[in-house]
Parts: sequence; structure tokens; C-alpha cells
Amino acid sequence: QAQFAESGGGLVQPGGSLRLSCAASGSIFRFPVMGWYRQAPGKQRELVARITTGGNTNYADSVKGRFTISRDNAKSTVYLQMSSLKPGDTAVYYCNTFPQVRSWGPGTQVTVSS
Repeated sequence: QAQFAESGGGLVQPGGSLRLSCAASGSIFRFPVMGWYRQAPGKQRELVARITTGGNTNYADSVKGRFTISRDNAKSTVYLQMSSLKPGDTAVYYCNTFPQVRSWGPGTQVTVSS
């Protein structure tokens, strides 16, 4: 059973940047697509970015041009570089497979506030 552990969240001012990391137990090479999801208070969890084993990426319109997803198959780690952060990006961020998800990790809290 795959397990994911997210890290790198925190409190940042609007316009700031953060880099999230997701360490997976076992190789992520067996997962063709990995994604970063987020859940804001009172809202449903949503997919914000995904990446294939070959490096093809796709982003939600709300983060396009500001977020960059990457993966290191050798380290079984997926990253999310976030820049030009907005208060609307405040959420708990999770990584998981796409489109079918496995067990959710604890997530990492990102708070964008002045």
C-alpha cells in the first residue's frame, strides 16, 4: 500500500513562494501519473497539478503560470513549486496518484496571509 508524506508548507505573505515535497513509500515509477491536490476550509478537495512519468504536466487554471510540478522517480519524490501565492491558495495540500487515488497522507498546511 503506497503511503505519501507531504512537507514544506507554512505561513507566507501574498506574492511569496513555497516549495512542497511529497515522499512516497516505495517507487513512484510504478504510478504513471502523480498529482498535487488541495482542500480549502469548507470546500471539496481539488486537483491542482499532475505529472506523468515522462514529465508531461497539466495544471488547474487557477494555478497555471504560478505553480510548477516536478517528480524525481529515483528519490520517489514529487515537488510543487508555488510562486506569486494568493490568499485563495490557502489550503491543506496533498499528493496522490491520479486519477484513482490511494490512501491520503496527512497533508501540509499552506496559509497565505499578510
